[in-house]
Amino acid sequence: MQRIACKVEYIGTSFAGYQVQPNGRTVQEELERALTKLHRGTPVKVVASGRTDAGVHAVGQVIHFDSAMSIPEDRWPKALNPLLPADIRLAASQHVSETFHARFTTTGKQYRYKVVTQEDVFMRNRATYVPVSLNLEAMREAAQGIVGTYDFSSFCAANTSVQDKVRTVTRCEIIQGGRELEFILEGNGFLYNMVRIAVGTLLEVGTGKRSPADMEGIIAAEDRSAAGKTAPADGLYLWSVMYAEPLFQQAQK
Repeated sequence: MQRIACKVEYIGTSFAGYQVQPNGRTVQEELERALTKLHRGTPVKVVASGRTDAGVHAVGQVIHFDSAMSIPEDRWPKALNPLLPADIRLAASQHVSETFHARFTTTGKQYRYKVVTQEDVFMRNRATYVPVSLNLEAMREAAQGIVGTYDFSSFCAANTSVQDKVRTVTRCEIIQGGRELEFILEGNGFLYNMVRIAVGTLLEVGTGKRSPADMEGIIAAEDRSAAGKTAPADGLYLWSVMYAEPLFQQAQK
């Protein structure tokens, strides 16, 4: 048996999330269905770097699975993509050691969140439309307050069972390109809804509802009610996943 790691892209709009669940179409279900068909009915289970919620997209989701098939390591996309629906695609693949684990050996992740400030039919379900002017400099100042190692309880959904909410954010940047803003958050791990809550809070800074100076107090409160609203799922992308073991020539950066 050989362990294969794959970089997976998907449009999350019509999925109920990544993980298999009783009701609703999921990314994991489609991947395992295609792999099982390729293996002539032998069930194949996949392990992902983490879950994504309904409506969330991925450019660099990473999965692994074990297979006895003798397919060259870089040919799995060609073998599997014809069996996948149009909104999922394998972008790269390679053999990895048996100790590699898509979830437990991650060293960090990068998420990106897209906002458009003018309604764009081509970005519908791919970005969040904010119909008011935003103070970009104020948001950028506030974003720097998120960088560091903190208890991010204020940026975590209240219904999570996770006890340790300390995470390290190494990058929180906002890039403007025409009518689009791209929020980039990178760190060693993220809590449930952490990126969407952070973006929602930064957007409130951008509209003047909050000050950049408020960010320190929001984090210190360690209370979900101290932060802003959770931004919609449609603007969020799992952009890349990092590992100590090089993957895909680090093409996901």
